[in-house]
Amino acid sequence: MTESEFIFPDETKRPRRRGWLTKLIIGFTVVTGLVALAAGGGYVYVLSQLKASGIDVYSTDGATYAPPTAAEIDGPINVLLIGSDTREGQGSTAYGPVGNALADVIILLHVSEDRKNAVALSFPRDLMVEVPSCPNPDGGEPYPGSDLMQINATMNNGGPACTLLTIQELTGVRIPYLAMIDFKGVIAMSEAVGGVTVCVAEPIQDQYTDLYLEAGEHTLIGEQALAFLRTRHGVGDGSDLSRISNQQVFLTSLVRKLKDEGALTNPFTMLKLGTAALENMTLSNSLTSIRVILGMASEVNDVDLDKITFLKLPVYSMSGNYAGRVGLIEEQGQLLFEKLAQDQPLVLQEANVGSGAVVAETEEPTISESVEAAPDSAATSSDEPLPDWVQGTNASVKSCSS
Repeated sequence: MTESEFIFPDETKRPRRRGWLTKLIIGFTVVTGLVALAAGGGYVYVLSQLKASGIDVYSTDGATYAPPTAAEIDGPINVLLIGSDTREGQGSTAYGPVGNALADVIILLHVSEDRKNAVALSFPRDLMVEVPSCPNPDGGEPYPGSDLMQINATMNNGGPACTLLTIQELTGVRIPYLAMIDFKGVIAMSEAVGGVTVCVAEPIQDQYTDLYLEAGEHTLIGEQALAFLRTRHGVGDGSDLSRISNQQVFLTSLVRKLKDEGALTNPFTMLKLGTAALENMTLSNSLTSIRVILGMASEVNDVDLDKITFLKLPVYSMSGNYAGRVGLIEEQGQLLFEKLAQDQPLVLQEANVGSGAVVAETEEPTISESVEAAPDSAATSSDEPLPDWVQGTNASVKSCSS
């Protein structure tokens, strides 16, 4: 596929509306393309920035993912989002010494084929998994696999493409797209949206990230937003699982802000978001075609807030030599993986945020009420809410750090 080819999804398949969620999912890269094209200038710069950020990612059969066909854009969308903890080139000694770059945050984002549901499934960085052999991005010998490795260390076995390959092997879900952001990228994105307001139920005092917040609401921007997303010693039991809950406080608030304020329909905000993304993200080559991104965005309809679900992977605490690490609860994990692979809705009966957060008092409808109120829908087993052991929330529910 060349840049001159535009992908037009089947226009008869569903009505078209502004695809704000996909713009969020793919790191807002479509924003800069739209602005550049509309202005009639800057196209070469945008294209060069996209190409420069591209890396190869692979399916489990070893094939390289190429830009998608029209049929693939029409189907379910799976993107792996990675937050890198690299200190190299970040411009601050406060983050610690430069060392190995690890996958500090790992989220599998799934948008259903009917564009009525979206799921963000978080994988703990301390998760112990089997890791496959991974291609060497420098063209040398492949990195050998491992029977058991901490998942955030997969970045050392072939970069983010190895992390994506490991998640595919674990879940059985095909993931053609990858977007990785670093510390500077988080800072730039928070500044581009004008900050994100979060609720804090109990004071946060974390000397490791230099984050000190009193109870109440705070609008976080720049370094403070990054510290909030990084903190774990300041919330819950100090584990990475509590940190995930805390991150979901931030992410659900961000989604509500973007939708409530119409941020992605504002060309100036869109330009800032797009520029921040291009300068601070690594994308898979399958996402570095402006034409593909525009085609993908046009295919996505708005998803209601209560159908944007944030979940935690079900895990147990390990012991012995692996104390402080976690393992997958196989039966529970497979239930989630199968639903994702089969493009079935993952809807919670009610928020179950876990350690690190609490649900704020609100007059908004509960999740169960919104499910029951769905008009003219024939209930099927795939539409049933998830079991109550699943931890997570959705974007319509306000939660607070705790």
